[in-house]
Amino acid sequence: MNRIKILSVLCIAVLFASCSKDDYKLGAEIDPFIRFNFLVKSDNTPVEYPIANGSLIPQSTYTNTSIKTLKIPVALTTRHLNNTVTANFSAVSSTGNNENFTVNPVNQLTFQGAKLTDTIRVSFVKRWAANQSITLKLETVSDPEIHIGNLNSTYPNDTFKIDLAPITTNYTFPVNQYIIKGVIGETVDFKVNFPNGFFPEEIEKVSFFKFQNGFEYQLTHDDYGDNRSSINYHLTLLEDLQNDDVRYESKITLVNTPNYNATGALNLTIVKPTKSPRDLQTNPASKFSDPTNAFYLTYGEHWFNNNGTCSWQAFNALTFPVVVTKDNENAILYSDKGTANPNDDVYHDAFKIGFNVASGTNTVNSFGLKRWFSNENNTAAVSPGFNITSALEFFPANGNSKTNGTVLVIPQEIVIGSAVTGSNKPNIHVIAISGEGTYKEISNGLYEISFELKLTNDKLFGGTVSTQYRMYNNRVYPKPAALSIPCPKEVTL
Repeated sequence: MNRIKILSVLCIAVLFASCSKDDYKLGAEIDPFIRFNFLVKSDNTPVEYPIANGSLIPQSTYTNTSIKTLKIPVALTTRHLNNTVTANFSAVSSTGNNENFTVNPVNQLTFQGAKLTDTIRVSFVKRWAANQSITLKLETVSDPEIHIGNLNSTYPNDTFKIDLAPITTNYTFPVNQYIIKGVIGETVDFKVNFPNGFFPEEIEKVSFFKFQNGFEYQLTHDDYGDNRSSINYHLTLLEDLQNDDVRYESKITLVNTPNYNATGALNLTIVKPTKSPRDLQTNPASKFSDPTNAFYLTYGEHWFNNNGTCSWQAFNALTFPVVVTKDNENAILYSDKGTANPNDDVYHDAFKIGFNVASGTNTVNSFGLKRWFSNENNTAAVSPGFNITSALEFFPANGNSKTNGTVLVIPQEIVIGSAVTGSNKPNIHVIAISGEGTYKEISNGLYEISFELKLTNDKLFGGTVSTQYRMYNNRVYPKPAALSIPCPKEVTL
């Protein structure tokens, strides 16, 4: 009797899964049944088979706001199958027009052996009409012993409805700068990301790039294929850029179109910087990184407003070398991994460092930038600009000094977004950074970087603001002397 009571409680807990008054006949097997098994996470994104999550309840409806292919699992609850089982289903649009989407497979699912889940893939061909929906229904099954829908008749899950909500389609650059050698025929491969997908026929009809070209190149892209999350582009240089005293730069900017909004990182810069002779063996970047320690920090101070008073305020950030290929002109061998095989050798840029997380999706406090804002979002998805993976470049004095030289804040645009509250979307801001200064060994093994950092954004700062920075390769350093100059204060994004 106690066992029967326990099983009844279990039936209530997993009501949507399979339970009925006959499910737990002692010594009997549950009758087999087939149903839609569409699960969603807390952020309303689908759980795709074969990922499983027993704590989630199958849904009978889903509001879709993405162009990406929607995958709807259908599960057969039984033990191992001795024979192949097929199930037919229908897919009907509320408008009576099925030309805006395709379904694969067309109308039949297959289950065999231990394969007890099949997936219906709904792909969207055209932008849908307002208030449109698609209803999938399990119609028949080849084995008459298999019940269509949960055995519990209250939540059968024998139909699944896709409500097509208004969609926001946008695009962004995942990387905002590439450095080139300037050799004719050189190719730069880059992506444009579409977080909610795209329709190829719409993309072909519009131009979403604006160009500021400092040299000649050809731009092509790959076929779209089935991937609707990004487009791969290829920029091929059509001229030699061999004057080492000239900085060559071309910029590609994403612009808004009627159906697609440019968001996040809007500008991609292709640069051949001026070339200064530098001895690789000086390797100043190695003074400010330790690849053997994933949690190596550099320490800094910046002149900033603190409750109405300017003062030096401390920060730190995880610091890493910039990994490059062997043919990079600034490449210096870091490790051969103890093998004679050159293909696994690791090279670092001898003159660049950057700031990033060791792993995960959070952000570090590059240049103490989080103090500049009162309501920043700290995730890399919204504020990727807090992780500046190629941030500072060193130029040894006379090209060969091992103790001092100049330093450049590598000019680039970073993206910072505001914290999200409730249903509000973050405010996204593109900020140009630049600056320069010096570095030197101020005591045995202790190096100081002294530089000005400039931030430019008309909306946030009314133009360009700047302040002084000091950075050190050790947590113990002399406190900088107070300055007699103004300082910036935090702003609201």
